[in-house]
Amino acid sequence: MKKKISLALAQISCKRENKRANLCKIEEFTMKAKEQGADLVIFPELSLTGYVLHDQVYELAEVIPGSSTERVEGLAKKTGMHIIFGMPELSEKTEATIFNTAVFIGPRGFIGKFRKMYLPTHSVFEEKRYFRPGYQTAVFNTTIGNIGLFICYDIFFPEVCRLTRLKGAELMVCISASPAVRRGYFEILTAARALENTAFLAYVNLAGVEDGLQFWGGSRLVSPTGDLLAKAKYDEENLIICEVDYRDMRPAETFIPMLRDLRPELFDELKKQSEKL
Repeated sequence: MKKKISLALAQISCKRENKRANLCKIEEFTMKAKEQGADLVIFPELSLTGYVLHDQVYELAEVIPGSSTERVEGLAKKTGMHIIFGMPELSEKTEATIFNTAVFIGPRGFIGKFRKMYLPTHSVFEEKRYFRPGYQTAVFNTTIGNIGLFICYDIFFPEVCRLTRLKGAELMVCISASPAVRRGYFEILTAARALENTAFLAYVNLAGVEDGLQFWGGSRLVSPTGDLLAKAKYDEENLIICEVDYRDMRPAETFIPMLRDLRPELFDELKKQSEKL
């Protein structure tokens, strides 16, 4: 496994309901990332289709593997890149059960996927109307490190990131479609989740406007001590190349030994009290 890798944070805007155009953009940004020596390129939540889909999501969702993931697999094999992107996933068992999914593909093909666990359904969000929640955290052991995935609103729940870290994630990847009104929350939470787990955190957000909803961009890489290592522009497309050196994790864990000091018995109490809300 590499001790140091190069990341490309591919902060794109998407054409709603146009998978062909968005796949072309994924290819374009992947090629640019390859030219700059990146090992992994990360795209936002639902970057295959756009975020604001309403009932059209039923027509756009695909099983995994399917035609879109197979096209990205071909791109990964051609470039030797690892690629993470978001899409609506259709269940293999039903005709209308859909998940909000992050897909992880490498030079040798499909690596794995993560289904968004927490689905915001308040203010401008209506995800529970369309998506079924996922039930498992996801960490993948690869040649570029142990990579954990989660999506947008999942970052509001520290137990998701903590379990991802405890399963061995060294780099936690959060793909997102956050509107501008939530910018301050994510800027705080990305730093907090990296710091409390002494792991790297890459956050990649949509940019641009969909159906009147403005996405703020601001993609970033945060260090295991919560420091901002790289940041994309606000509100517009941007490709940022940055570096993860896994050797930085040991001094961080030594200086801030939160994993060593965990109290597992509190998790049992947390479960009991949560059931009494």
